[in-house]
Amino acid sequence: MVFFESIAGVILVALVLFDVFESVVLPRRAGNMFRLAPHTMALLWPIWRRIGLRLQPAWRREDFLGTFAPLVIVLLLVLWFAGLILGFGLILHALEDQLLPPIADYETAFYLAGTSLLTIGFGDVVATAGPARFAVVFAGAAGLTIVALVIALTFNLYASFARREVLVLALDARAGVPPSGVVLLETYGRYRIPEELATMFAQFELWTAETLDSHLAYPPLMFFRSSHDGQSWISALGAVLDAATLLIAAVPDGAEVDGASLRKSRAAAKMFYSIGCHALVDLTQLRITGKRSNTAAHGPGIERVEFEMACLRLAEAGYPVLAGETAWQAFSERRSAYAARLNLLATYFASPPTQWIGDRTMLERVHAPHFGN
Repeated sequence: MVFFESIAGVILVALVLFDVFESVVLPRRAGNMFRLAPHTMALLWPIWRRIGLRLQPAWRREDFLGTFAPLVIVLLLVLWFAGLILGFGLILHALEDQLLPPIADYETAFYLAGTSLLTIGFGDVVATAGPARFAVVFAGAAGLTIVALVIALTFNLYASFARREVLVLALDARAGVPPSGVVLLETYGRYRIPEELATMFAQFELWTAETLDSHLAYPPLMFFRSSHDGQSWISALGAVLDAATLLIAAVPDGAEVDGASLRKSRAAAKMFYSIGCHALVDLTQLRITGKRSNTAAHGPGIERVEFEMACLRLAEAGYPVLAGETAWQAFSERRSAYAARLNLLATYFASPPTQWIGDRTMLERVHAPHFGN
């Protein structure tokens, strides 16, 4: 029994430390079969989401859902410490003859493991031989290391979150709240600066690359919600993708608005479209649940009449717009490549609904930017 107890303790400690290493230190996506962090988020989020969606009004719902990510960080720290206390407790209980006074129960073994991990060091139980001394010292080192790593992780997460939210917030004046790809193109058309779309798409190309890299490396970032009503990193990505798709499919090559060529803007839209689709594939292929999602193309996700209305609004904003079956087919084909994955993310993370993204039955209002003369 002593042998199996010590082996069980060593395995548990190794699993916890491995989970900490892959969750905090390893800056890339990792498998999660034997990891605690992904399974904790996968089990708790559906419950948290179900409760949150029942809350009214919308600001109360967002406040509740927004507490999940910080809570998960604290909960993971608690679970990691609980696992280490259990593991080191089993090891120290198996080495009871090397402790003074000898411990006779699991309660004292877990107490010694806890004080060692937290480096409290009351000294009421002392290790007297090599293996027990090594276990106590290693427990103290592990406790200090985990606390330091979690603090570093927290700062890293909030720094990544702040960088992500800069462009999400800047999108307000261009795409409305919640953001809309149609409104985004309208804004640049009405202000007669369609050539500036190239710069905007380039900015969001870099933003998407950074968001993809950070969110795959540190999945808790996906659950951090914007502090502003109606905003979401998923909605922002979808709105800019929709704008790029509309510009590529509905505006002809060589088009101009008030003499300004759209050639560079269309080229930038195509480059952003590629990385946007890539990001959605990666984010949905191995989500926080660790299960691959069956997100084969299921159509563009909108009706043709919605596309025709969007084209009409673009024409009113000054864009030369293609009409008819050819434009609809081009738009439908391009949007079908990402619509199902985009809606999957929006639904799974309960992002605020927007024009063509997520559960539009919950869409209460759309704030469009004001255009002056």
